[in-house]
Amino acid sequence: MTWSGYAFDPARSLLVTNTNNFPAKVKQIPRAIFWDDNVRTESGDYNPQSGTPYGLFRRFLQSPSDMPCVAPPWGTLVAVDLSDGKIRWQVPLGTMQDFGHKQPPTPPGSISLGGPIVTAGGLVFIGGTVDSYIHAFDVETGNELWKAQLPNSGHATPMTYRLAANGKQYVVIAAGGHPKITEESLGDAVVAFALP
Repeated sequence: MTWSGYAFDPARSLLVTNTNNFPAKVKQIPRAIFWDDNVRTESGDYNPQSGTPYGLFRRFLQSPSDMPCVAPPWGTLVAVDLSDGKIRWQVPLGTMQDFGHKQPPTPPGSISLGGPIVTAGGLVFIGGTVDSYIHAFDVETGNELWKAQLPNSGHATPMTYRLAANGKQYVVIAAGGHPKITEESLGDAVVAFALP
């Protein structure tokens, strides 16, 4: 599961979350030596982890083409039936076809940094993929019902609201890209879609 969390459908007792299959080298660095240049010898993400005795080093394991060094799918959307503790469905989420350099045909399943929501009408909405789409899935089956292009990837959890004046329901997502994914464009868009 990602840091983005999950969505829970109480009527169906389903927990829906996005998962990543993207290995990384991770290590803790004691705070006393965290800022020492002799310790920071590898390229990667160094995060001081304020308020803790350790900092963090992380480097994702990628091939020269920038693709993850494991077999796809690199990201999935999963529904867990909490009544029986079993996976109800699991589907690849998004694509990494145009990630980094121009890629040969790539199987579905994108690394994902952004959580899902579930509506009372049985729809799962999620962005979070590097392919700059927001997706809608059937919460019962995992079938993708709809997707729409965003101006940048939406590494945020969507939200939904309804206007009392007309009763129409909307789904909105921040689509600003991700500053740590250098292959993505950045922006400041907030995009709303009306549900039928």
